[in-house]
Amino acid sequence: MFQRDSQFSSDRKLSRNSALPNSKQPITNLGKASSQPTQKSKSALPPQSLTIESTPSDRAQSWKIAPNLFSSFKYAWAGISYAFRTQRNFRVHTGVGTIAILLCWLLHIPRAEVAIVCLTIGAVLVMEILNTALESLVDLTVGQTYHELAKIAKDCAAGAVLMAAIVALLIAALIFSKPLWTVLSAALVAS
Repeated sequence: MFQRDSQFSSDRKLSRNSALPNSKQPITNLGKASSQPTQKSKSALPPQSLTIESTPSDRAQSWKIAPNLFSSFKYAWAGISYAFRTQRNFRVHTGVGTIAILLCWLLHIPRAEVAIVCLTIGAVLVMEILNTALESLVDLTVGQTYHELAKIAKDCAAGAVLMAAIVALLIAALIFSKPLWTVLSAALVAS
């Protein structure tokens, strides 16, 4: 179905060792959208270069299995912190999740329902990180070109995050509606 050389010409293939020889190596236009040659227009902008910022001692061997458990956690934390620094939606979901946990504490929600809220928050955050990873991989594959399959992959990943967020809102409505109604009605009666 897919042929390896159909998307990439042999002169554009990168080996694992050639991707990180220096601390900052520019990478431009890593791949083509299809095997058909593209026509350059006069208004086309030059491809922007990406920079890989890491030291050879830190990430040169990162494609290998982590030598110890601490390294595995370090790489995982690097992914989480990257998502938090660069993805606005991840920060929004983290903030909303924090508010939901605070509401659980303030409204004295039972432990089983708090566990459901925590699982829901975790699912949304995991979907956002997977969306970020998939978008980065698609960008690496197609480079600065447009491809319909790349759009489909990115749209589907974003749709998965949206569905997880909608389900999280429905679960929050089911769990928080009765305690919030009780607190608000008690506040209205007291005033």
